[in-house]
Order: sequence, then C-alpha cells, then structure tokens
Amino acid sequence: MEDMKKNASDFKPGDTIVIGGEKLKVIGVEISDIGKQGTKKCRIEAQKQNEEKIVIIRPADYPFESS
Repeated sequence: MEDMKKNASDFKPGDTIVIGGEKLKVIGVEISDIGKQGTKKCRIEAQKQNEEKIVIIRPADYPFESS
C-alpha cells in the first residue's frame, strides 16, 4: 500500500501516522480554536511500537504521511 499525506486535523484515533520513518498509532486528537497566528492547532497523542507515548503539536493543515 502506498503512503499518502493527510492534514493533521484529519487524523482520528486508530489511524497510523509516519514520522521519521517510524509508524505511530494515533490515540487522541485535539483541535484548538484559531489563535494569534491565525491558524488552528492540532495536538496529536500517538503511541510508538514500544508503547511509548508522544505528543505532536502542529498547525491543522500540516501534512503528515499516513499508511
């Protein structure tokens, strides 16, 4: 299956996101209101293969690879 790009705001829990060649499972997504910079922000909580949790904060339209 070919990797594709999705905006940060399009991810849902259970989706897979690819960062630095590593696949992470999305376990939560929060989208903030428009702030001083004029864009919505997304807070994505994801889990690595070894069960380590990480938090990624990016603009809502930031493109991520998904699989």
